[in-house]
Amino acid sequence: MIKKPYLFILLMGMLYSCQQNSDSYSTIFEEIQDMQGLIGKETYLSSPFVAAGDRLYLVGHQDGSFPDLGWHVEGEMGGIWLHPIKLMDGFSAELSFDGQAQCLENAQTFTNYPISNVINYEEIAKGLNVERLHFVPDGREGMVVLYRFENNGAFESNFDFAWNAQVDLRPVWLGEENGMNDEEDQISFNELTGTFTAKDEGNDWYTTWGTEAGIPISPRESVCAFESKGKGASATFAVNIAIPANSELVVPIFIAGSTESELKAMETIADLRENFVSDWYEKKSRYRDIFEKSQIDIPDKQLQKAYEWTKYNTDWLVREVPGMGRGFGAGLPDYPWFFGVDSEYTIQGLIATGRKDLVYSTMELIHNLSEKTNGNGRIIHEASTNGVVFNPGNINETPQWVSTIWEVYRWTGDREFLEKYFPAVEKGLKWLLEENDEDGNLLADGYGMMEIHGLESEMIDVAAYSYKAFADAAKMAEILGKTDLSESYQQTAEALADKINSEFWVEEFGSYADFIGTTEEALHLIDGAIIRADTLDKPWAVAELKATKEKLSTLPKDQKQGFVLYHNWVVNTPMEVGISDVDKAKIALMTARKYTNPFGTFVTGIDRDESAESEEGSFSGSKVFSYTGAVMTLPTGVSAIGENNYGNPDAALDYLQRMTRSFGFALPGSIYEVSPDYGMFTQAWNLYSYAVPIVTQFFGIQPDAGNKVIHIRPQMPSNWENASIQNVQIGENEISLNYQKSGNQLILEVEQSQKKWGLSIEIPESYSQVKILGKEVSSDTQNGYRRILMTGAKVRVEGKQ
Repeated sequence: MIKKPYLFILLMGMLYSCQQNSDSYSTIFEEIQDMQGLIGKETYLSSPFVAAGDRLYLVGHQDGSFPDLGWHVEGEMGGIWLHPIKLMDGFSAELSFDGQAQCLENAQTFTNYPISNVINYEEIAKGLNVERLHFVPDGREGMVVLYRFENNGAFESNFDFAWNAQVDLRPVWLGEENGMNDEEDQISFNELTGTFTAKDEGNDWYTTWGTEAGIPISPRESVCAFESKGKGASATFAVNIAIPANSELVVPIFIAGSTESELKAMETIADLRENFVSDWYEKKSRYRDIFEKSQIDIPDKQLQKAYEWTKYNTDWLVREVPGMGRGFGAGLPDYPWFFGVDSEYTIQGLIATGRKDLVYSTMELIHNLSEKTNGNGRIIHEASTNGVVFNPGNINETPQWVSTIWEVYRWTGDREFLEKYFPAVEKGLKWLLEENDEDGNLLADGYGMMEIHGLESEMIDVAAYSYKAFADAAKMAEILGKTDLSESYQQTAEALADKINSEFWVEEFGSYADFIGTTEEALHLIDGAIIRADTLDKPWAVAELKATKEKLSTLPKDQKQGFVLYHNWVVNTPMEVGISDVDKAKIALMTARKYTNPFGTFVTGIDRDESAESEEGSFSGSKVFSYTGAVMTLPTGVSAIGENNYGNPDAALDYLQRMTRSFGFALPGSIYEVSPDYGMFTQAWNLYSYAVPIVTQFFGIQPDAGNKVIHIRPQMPSNWENASIQNVQIGENEISLNYQKSGNQLILEVEQSQKKWGLSIEIPESYSQVKILGKEVSSDTQNGYRRILMTGAKVRVEGKQ
């Protein structure tokens, strides 16, 4: 690997003094102290963080370094990315005192904020403290790095500060499939603008950087540059700094990029310099809106904080990609691009937390990619930010997309949205059963959520999500006047419900089957499962699997039935979608609780052992990235939702509390994909696992925006006596709910911005003495609940037992 010569820039005849430094930079450091910041653990300083905008993001380590990291493009998933290209592997800095260079490395603390993060090197020299702040504005193809130098000594501090850019202009994953081929990078310096520009020799890919405008600089060598993978180059600039006693100075670094031209990158640099402060306050204001939408106040403050920050985490994943659109990636650092199934889960959390804008743009992006790739209603699984689709779609993604459309309609009441996507619903359901159900039994064959080799027959999650898709499509068809189609869809849903509760149920294990297949298929899979369990030293699983194998060996090889082999988390999807018979659900939920550890639900149940309940340390993954042995946030959220669906909010809360043990475990303010500290360090579908059980189940908010009615049936954990949620956006309406329970009394107060909308408040029938404040339209009793339909800007229901 050949590297270009290092460059060093020195101020010629100019001293960078406090007087020349803009007060606005220092103000930002003061301002951020008033924001909610979370300090990381010393033991995780050598793990990743992100500073993100919707166009550009930076991934490095909390200690300030930029090691090669990631496996999807090996060693290249960190650094600065402007999708579909990378700009830099990172940067380094050094201070020189009397000609002796000292590298800025091994930071002492890392503090994460919703819109920024700060690395503190603490005292670098006597009386001199150094901090580094990262900020990526919305809507700009660039970012700002601020270095604050505090001289707490009694004398002036004089030193050279040098900054090295480690450029690596390269394409994103699968770039070679659409002609994005990486070439060597060349760096040039523009004396007039005081900026450097790097260009990929074979492409119009550019990155530009510099400090404040108007400073004359010239090249020299660096001391603290670092080596990295790729065909990049590096360059360094420096300033001589003098800071009087008890004073501070902030040095800004502006970084921009473009996939079009050097001029566009230079325009971004100019925008960053001119608009830094306004960009800061605009982003701060936008995050305040994120905080206030569906804002909760609950007794469990750690759960409340995790819920709040998960909303921020999802925003860190937003990608605006020219030529593709705006959506959110699945996770960082290795899944920054677009997924069908990740979007389908996450959108349910997004719409419940007021992010209609992001929901609509993401659905447009996934829809367009799917139509271009498949054209038959099949929803893609994964697409890089260069537009190349890696997987045209697993079987579960198409039915889940149908239900996602229905869920968004419930919250928005947007008939045009329904009309726009319903043709794809019809095509998708037709594709599902006409092309993937060879034996015509309504159970589509193929990979679902569990991508275990060979596990691709009739999967339980595909069946459960197919049931829900047909049931939801029936409602959509009825709204759109397609009565015959609605009846047909509903008949299919009912037939699937019956099959799930009969053919998939395995009484011996108290669980739904992982899959339905032939004995021969099951025996083949058992052999693989035994090897897995034995390798992981799970003797109970080996014994269970061998016993199952012995029993199956007596059956005809072509006999078809449901099999429980892996205890995969997807066996809980019938409870997640609410189709399980009550008696079966009670048994299955109890069974599911066995396959947990203190952080949540195992992806594959046979990976659990007897020590799982006491294991609270770091996750030990394999040398090659895999989910073997993993406990993940999505299965844990599905477990919580299933418990709530069958009236077990305390059990649901237990799952959420387990999941929340991962909150800030490695990256302050974030939750890893694999609990507590493995895989993606921030993950989109975590929002599903928090927002759905909290907003729609604990607070019981079930919208029917199309009919301008909101159903509210709180189902709180038994020890929650006071809870509230504010500013829940439903259509053009916005509601807030206050819940109070004390002894034998229950009080619900609801406010809404559209006073003519109907509010259907439900409380248990056991509260026989009811007092109503508001305009009552009707009242009835159903399934053990008294239901009161009211209108008005503010209503109140008081119940006593």
